[in-house]
Amino acid sequence: NFSALAKKGITLSNYNAVTHPSEPNYVASIGGDYFGINDDEFHAIPSNVSSVIDLLEDKKISWGSYQEDMPYSGFQGFAYVNQVNGRNDYVRKHNPAVMFDSVATNADRLSRIKNLTQFYVDLDANQLPQWMFITPNMTSDGHDTSVTTAGQWTSDFLTPLLTNKNFMNNTLILITWDENHTYTQKNRVLGILLGDVIPADLIGSVDNAIYSHYSEISTVEANWGLHTLGRYDVGANVFAFVGKQTGDPIRNWTGTPSFDAMYFNQSYPGPLNAKKNGPWPEPNTAAVINGRTVLPAIVSAWDTFGKMTPYGTGIEHADGQHPAVLIQKSSTSSATGSSSASAASTTKSSLARKSSESRPGSLFAAAIGVAMAAVVGLGV
Repeated sequence: NFSALAKKGITLSNYNAVTHPSEPNYVASIGGDYFGINDDEFHAIPSNVSSVIDLLEDKKISWGSYQEDMPYSGFQGFAYVNQVNGRNDYVRKHNPAVMFDSVATNADRLSRIKNLTQFYVDLDANQLPQWMFITPNMTSDGHDTSVTTAGQWTSDFLTPLLTNKNFMNNTLILITWDENHTYTQKNRVLGILLGDVIPADLIGSVDNAIYSHYSEISTVEANWGLHTLGRYDVGANVFAFVGKQTGDPIRNWTGTPSFDAMYFNQSYPGPLNAKKNGPWPEPNTAAVINGRTVLPAIVSAWDTFGKMTPYGTGIEHADGQHPAVLIQKSSTSSATGSSSASAASTTKSSLARKSSESRPGSLFAAAIGVAMAAVVGLGV
């Protein structure tokens, strides 16, 4: 089923998870860092740590998250057991938005995190948000079953949507997984881009550029002209076909160690690391990438703390074997270590796309497979 879907879009052959286990990869996909998380425990990220949600709302881009088998909208529990078979079908570790206190302490934001059944209600009413993050349950995603089960769920979910005008409206979909447990494969995971914004000449093609979960954020930022988070989102490659329209070229990994030496199998020290504690990393508030600057609210909150940051503006990012080297906050990339950068700022500017334009409207991130899987977006 995944092979059949890949033939309808672009296969990302060098898409990489950032660590193990599942939870930090989910956090990274909307936070631009995983803050040292090295487990799947109950984490609550302080409210002054921003996520892509802040960037979207700053630009008035609608967003939503749909979680299969979550008992009710805004549920903050650790898991929800299937009442029929006793399985932990919904798990908090696969729901990144609720882990940020900036979301969990805001009733309006919590209301946007819904059971997947509400996706179909919103679809029928033509009220889907522009950016969506969709996570299957622990059965459907293959975690407690198999890749075959995950592939069937993905096909069953997406195939009817690919011809539904309420969904396929200037839409880009990313299907990906959270992690890869085969050590020799260096945490490389499947990535497939689908949607009506894929150019006809790229259908069935393969993109070999280096991407990671941080590219989910950077592509959204580039598409809507958002600010950045000032973290690893800043330097992450934008998906190539989108970057050709936004002026974001594909860049190579030039830092030390080389990309071939990176395995992304261990978490680096951080404030949420159970074994190797570290301070909260300061965003690179001076970072600029293709004219995109860090979200002003982030600059205001963090710029008075210090002048050093682990984030540069190159595509390089750290792992547990190669922790980041602190650098001066700057709009330039770090020349040493596994540093990268990102910044987050969103303003409602003239960069907003019209529905009739060919640029992708938003990304819907649906998690399937061993943890994470698709990203979809609707017209602006």
